[in-house]
Amino acid sequence: EDFVATLSPLAPRLYSISSSLAAHSQQVHLTVGVVRYCNSIGRSCNGVASTFLANHVRPGQRLRVFVQPSHRFGLPEHDKPIIMVGPGTGIAPFRAFLQERDAANAAGTSWLFFGDQKADCDFIYREELEEYLRSGALTRLDTAFSRDTEQKVYVQHRMLEHADELWRWLEAGAHFYVCGDAKNMAKDV
Repeated sequence: EDFVATLSPLAPRLYSISSSLAAHSQQVHLTVGVVRYCNSIGRSCNGVASTFLANHVRPGQRLRVFVQPSHRFGLPEHDKPIIMVGPGTGIAPFRAFLQERDAANAAGTSWLFFGDQKADCDFIYREELEEYLRSGALTRLDTAFSRDTEQKVYVQHRMLEHADELWRWLEAGAHFYVCGDAKNMAKDV
């Protein structure tokens, strides 16, 4: 009892909502990357919330959650261009943005930079993104899969490759969004 009393409470796990109410009025979607790895001494480790969601939660099951509003991370008017940089599960809010704009038949252009390790197993929402490209809800999609090539290629490399066009979009008033690994990727972007 004394030992347990000294432990800090488990920190909340925050996930971005990856769906729009305009597209899914009775649902909330989350994009969760399940955390599983071996540490330096070979011990198997699992994420607390992600493996709980993956292994124990079943469709229709009720969960206790809380919502933490993000007042400064939202879409501009539907006619404004947007640039979204969301590698890995950082794509979550941008999937919601695209669903929202698609449901509203938004006129604004949209450009997504998405990346992960391997295209064959990590290209989440691939079919959905390709459909948004076909329908025009997504104007442009640039991807980077760091383990598919000898040289590691990340989203910031794709941005540099298209720097002139990216700058033209920004000069035209594009809103720029980044979501994902705040420690490394965000500052590299």
